Amino acid sequence: MSLVRNPILPGCHPDPSICRVGADYYLVTSTFEYFPGLPVFHSTDLAHWEPLGHVIDRAGQLDYSGIGSSGGLYAPTIRHHDGRFWVVCTLVDREDASRGGNFLVTATDPAGPWSDPVWLDADGIDPSLLFDDDGRAWLHGTRLAPEPQWPDQTEVWVRELDLNTLALVGPRTVIWNGAMLGAVWAEGPHLYKIDGTYYLLAAEGGTDFHHSVCVARAASVTGPYESNRCNPVLTHRHLGRGADVVGVGHADLVQAGDGNWWAVFLGMRPYGGYHYPLGRETFLVPVVFEDAWPVFMPGVGSVPGQVQVPFASPRERGPGRDGPTTGPIPPADSRWTSLRGPASAFATPSGAGWRLRLTPESLLDPATPAFLGVRQQHRDLDVRVALGASLRPGEETGLAVRQSEQDHARLAVVDEPDGTRVVRAIHRRAGVESVLGETTAGNPVELGLRIRGQDYELLVDGAALATVDGRTLDSVATGGFLGLWLGVYGTTNGGPSGTVVEVGPFEYCPVEPASPHGGRGRRAEPPRS
Repeated sequence: MSLVRNPILPGCHPDPSICRVGADYYLVTSTFEYFPGLPVFHSTDLAHWEPLGHVIDRAGQLDYSGIGSSGGLYAPTIRHHDGRFWVVCTLVDREDASRGGNFLVTATDPAGPWSDPVWLDADGIDPSLLFDDDGRAWLHGTRLAPEPQWPDQTEVWVRELDLNTLALVGPRTVIWNGAMLGAVWAEGPHLYKIDGTYYLLAAEGGTDFHHSVCVARAASVTGPYESNRCNPVLTHRHLGRGADVVGVGHADLVQAGDGNWWAVFLGMRPYGGYHYPLGRETFLVPVVFEDAWPVFMPGVGSVPGQVQVPFASPRERGPGRDGPTTGPIPPADSRWTSLRGPASAFATPSGAGWRLRLTPESLLDPATPAFLGVRQQHRDLDVRVALGASLRPGEETGLAVRQSEQDHARLAVVDEPDGTRVVRAIHRRAGVESVLGETTAGNPVELGLRIRGQDYELLVDGAALATVDGRTLDSVATGGFLGLWLGVYGTTNGGPSGTVVEVGPFEYCPVEPASPHGGRGRRAEPPRS
């Protein structure tokens, strides 16, 4: 038996969904505007997760260009049936409700390739699938109530999916409005059939402090559903904003090979006040059934920092579990992401680094700028990268801490008309930019980040240029649903492209927190389970 640390997927891995096929577990999470979209993780013990690939990973498969930050791909569900893997998901444009919708993709291998999307005649968000034991399949999801009795009232609906035509057939039946009168955002629904009873698991309260997990059951898939008198069956809202983990919700159940049940779900780890730059992360707890109702983390009722998994291996956790290990992140690493389209349009691997071609689009545009980044997955870390290029007037390259088009911090490298290379520390907040510091530098120039909790120190050739407060960059301060990304970028700011930036190895080095007795932090070794 091994103690497994929560979260099992640190950094921005929200809305987890899981399924088991034999001895193997597969998990997907939301990715919003980032590309490739919907990472697929694999595990044999629920503790060690390795990336297999992505569901949305090629140009032309799905178009979400022009969709602003915290839009894009919401709340996927993964299931396995009849030799195929099935993922249903929502494409959301927060500015244009007429764009997007719910879609279905399939694959025989979870590593891909996945099919092109089949668009479904389904309202709302957060679709899920139930494959019943009578051969029928049922799609379900959440939508705003057409005639709400209170603000933000939603309803969970279910409708049959024809597995031959992949079309929805028959009537849509509303089965749930939430466990409590006045409940808002009953969402993230999943249906299961367990011992002949249908169970509905749904989030409630909105995906922030008041988030929770509620459950209901019925004798028929279309209801009526009986609410558990213990609802919510999992939440941290009663613990206050100072809890180690907040916003617990959006759960999915899986039965292990030994017959025991587990739940994956999202939560956030605030620090430095009620702020969580790492975003919504994926956690794990055991589940037992008592009186034919699920009990989450029995005997505790909250999310611990570690859970005992009887069949987990004690081996070291790899990069898929803990994020990048200390040192350079190679170009082939699956955690590299771009925005809304393939990085191959502007980037080419070059040794341990990249050749980055500047594009007219910038970090301010809801497009596909020349940006390559990775999730921030540790509170304390050092980042270093060397950039070399001969820039033309108006061109810019640099290192960014990204929340959105409107909110980010960056070290911007420009060449002045007299040939002087200047690096500016810029904080963009709610669309307004402030220059926090400026210095001259050579070519190439080493840019870096020294992150210690909420202090994001921006470094040029190892020297501090400015410090940005991370509490101004997380989703609590800015809105939206994302954690922070760290990466390199380059733009002509609207001019013709052609300049290429030589990007050296991107070093991501987690640091252990400083000793409470005043000792200095040190580079973290990969922890063991």
